[in-house]
Amino acid sequence: MLRTVVIDDEQDAIDFLCGAIKKYCLDAEVVGCATNVSDGLREITLKQPDVVFLDIAMPSGSGFDLLNQIPDRNFEVIFITAYNEHAIKAFRYSAIDYLLKPVDITELVVAVNKVSKSLNKTNLSMMNVLLENLRSGSPNKLSLPTTMGYEYVLIEDIIRIEADRSYCYFYLTRQRKYLVSRCLNDYHQLLQLNNFFRIHNSHLINMKHVKSYMRSDGGYVQMSDSSQVLFRALKRTFSSTR
Repeated sequence: MLRTVVIDDEQDAIDFLCGAIKKYCLDAEVVGCATNVSDGLREITLKQPDVVFLDIAMPSGSGFDLLNQIPDRNFEVIFITAYNEHAIKAFRYSAIDYLLKPVDITELVVAVNKVSKSLNKTNLSMMNVLLENLRSGSPNKLSLPTTMGYEYVLIEDIIRIEADRSYCYFYLTRQRKYLVSRCLNDYHQLLQLNNFFRIHNSHLINMKHVKSYMRSDGGYVQMSDSSQVLFRALKRTFSSTR
């Protein structure tokens, strides 16, 4: 049974979440609640939860302020947020679980199930990447789930991404290469505003690393690492920029 603490400055939000956890998350039980940072710290210290549902913006201090006071965190965190799109993007890039207000029941259940599977595998580096992405004007780091754990890379260092069934190969500067356990379509949606282009079904390229476009052999691009990628979609994108 997952011991759960809920911290939110709105009592109505706490009541709703506690009721939803009790009704829909049979593997979790709420053992404590708090409406501010100081009471939240006390509840975490006393109750030793497995997971904390944590509001970000509270009058007494942010959820991040609370976490900064717990250097040796041994619980999972699911953020509750009504933040803007920039902040939501930072969460996605950093592989941190979050729920948007008003909380959707289905998303709540999925988040709790993920915690059940990853308990005791908390990665504090994720939090550092999240904070860095939140501070920047646009997320500049991406968390990659590899077979060995997580790798944190600068987006500008990604040259291209190649699909391999439900996995992806990331090719980066300095001849780095990672096999990632997510599909290419996920990264297409995530990176399309970062100047990445879906050149065909199995390849996503960083336009900043394109050296040239060749018309021969049906058309292909040469990347900054000298790799060549066949061009099978939207040829007008290149021809119109020549």
